[in-house]
Amino acid sequence: MGVALVTGVAGFVGSAVARAYLDAGLDVLGVDAMRATYSPDLKRDNLRSLLRDPRFTFHERDLVRDSVADLVAGVDAVSHQAGRAGLRDSWRGDFGSYLDDNVAATKNLLDAVAGEPRIRRVVVASSSSVYGDAASYPTREDALPTPLSPYGVSKLAAERLAVAYASAHGVPVVCLRYFTVFGPGQRPDMAFHRMIAAATGGPAFPLLGTGEQVRDFTYVGDVAEANLAALAADPEPGTVLNIAGGVQASVLEALDVVAELAGSPVRLKRRPAATGEARRTSGATDAARALLGWEPRTSLRAGLEAQYAAHVDQVARLGGSVES
Repeated sequence: MGVALVTGVAGFVGSAVARAYLDAGLDVLGVDAMRATYSPDLKRDNLRSLLRDPRFTFHERDLVRDSVADLVAGVDAVSHQAGRAGLRDSWRGDFGSYLDDNVAATKNLLDAVAGEPRIRRVVVASSSSVYGDAASYPTREDALPTPLSPYGVSKLAAERLAVAYASAHGVPVVCLRYFTVFGPGQRPDMAFHRMIAAATGGPAFPLLGTGEQVRDFTYVGDVAEANLAALAADPEPGTVLNIAGGVQASVLEALDVVAELAGSPVRLKRRPAATGEARRTSGATDAARALLGWEPRTSLRAGLEAQYAAHVDQVARLGGSVES
């Protein structure tokens, strides 16, 4: 069926996308800089499961400083999942890393891809953070982006770069705006991971603000399926699509589900609301359904059940490194 390059392959979403591609019969070249933004043990654990498949090959490279031209030359599709995550950290002193990992890395990859006629699809991971506090819900792709954080600005810049390369060089780019991804393998800085950790003996969950902020939660398996659908479909180069789970719930409601799964309340540590955090997210997915034939299939509870079970299993195998 061909060969796909997946960047950020040791990460939460990247590893899930790589697994979906392998399961669909593709060979996968995985690239990751293996930065210690969180526990390297978790990234190695993601890779370990992929490396069991003989059709998977891993390359440790930095998209900002290292060339990937040799890898791009031999593939049929590229799925760009690499990037620097973390809305709250983007306000701090290391914004240069967001510019490098989200903007410069994307441009360098697009430069390598632009001269390769064999490549039939480039998927670029974007974020619902580009919308900020949208004017209407569910938010459509033609809404004016108004990001409220440096992270959101960097993701919008990467997205606009991809669209520019589609316009100027015909690069067959599709940008997917992910809405609050959750599921097995979620990064340890993310809310559901922290909730489950708190419910199973770890540190108290840092509840930011009232907990009434609403998110459109999207299961990681559905996100991986959207990436796979983008390879098979033929949308116009430069198309931007929402990938949203259609499951709107508040943080407090999610805490209740985790408490039910654990059989005990989640210990909380209340903190002020985060600067630049949207009050609500909700993404319209009509365009993704029409152009990709994709729609979300996993409910919040089913996804959290899978994440809870995977978390308990991973703690048993890796111990304390799961929480860092």
